[in-house]
Amino acid sequence: MDWAYTFAGLLVGFLVGLTGVGGGSLMTPLLVFFFGITPVKAVGTDLLFAAITKSGGVWIHQRLKTIEWRIVGLLAAGSVPASLLTSAVLQQMGVHNERLNIIITSALGFALILTSIALLFKGEFQQLGRRLSGRKTAAWQHWRWAITVTAGMILGVLVTLTSVGAGALGAAMLFFLYPQLPAARIVGTDIAHAVPLTAVAGLGHLHMGNVDLVLLGSLLLGSLPGIYLGSRLSAAVPEKVMRPILASMLMMIGVKFVW
Repeated sequence: MDWAYTFAGLLVGFLVGLTGVGGGSLMTPLLVFFFGITPVKAVGTDLLFAAITKSGGVWIHQRLKTIEWRIVGLLAAGSVPASLLTSAVLQQMGVHNERLNIIITSALGFALILTSIALLFKGEFQQLGRRLSGRKTAAWQHWRWAITVTAGMILGVLVTLTSVGAGALGAAMLFFLYPQLPAARIVGTDIAHAVPLTAVAGLGHLHMGNVDLVLLGSLLLGSLPGIYLGSRLSAAVPEKVMRPILASMLMMIGVKFVW
């Protein structure tokens, strides 16, 4: 067991607990840049890491009754089939194909840039959704379920390719589509959808041999106490301070991955 990986898990868990940003946005770049893990193996390992760490969050939110299971079902109706299809395409390409690592690296950069934008403009997305919802247009109300399934499909492809998107990006989509829901229900619903999505995507990567189980165990050993510590300190750190700093960092990393 490499204690450097455990410390990385502690650091990422702490930041996740502190900011609420999905671990994939932080963990995958860390594994690629600082530890030299190939992008495809970093993504595969991080997906199972996310599925395990977020499971506790689902249990807590279910006890608090802050999960909209109907919306979870709509998102999963799009994301799970999209994830399975993406995994099948990746398997056809071959995990040792250098072109696959290039595709994943570019997609990862794109996903990080989108996550950065979602963090910076979360409030604006919610206000836009409120304006659309406030007009009570028949078309918007009638087709919102289909748009939710489509949003799930986008997340399914993106998360399977990059392990990024199930957190901040998924929440931004929900703030836009369901602006009337309290923030706690948005977060609970987003986490509840992230668990089956990351589990299905992670198991697909495990089947392809893209998961390092020793690395996964080391990361989990550090992340669980890290999340606890970060969550305890989150109230002491203003969100308006942390969010722009984190968004700027993700934007820079995303640009580096793309170019």
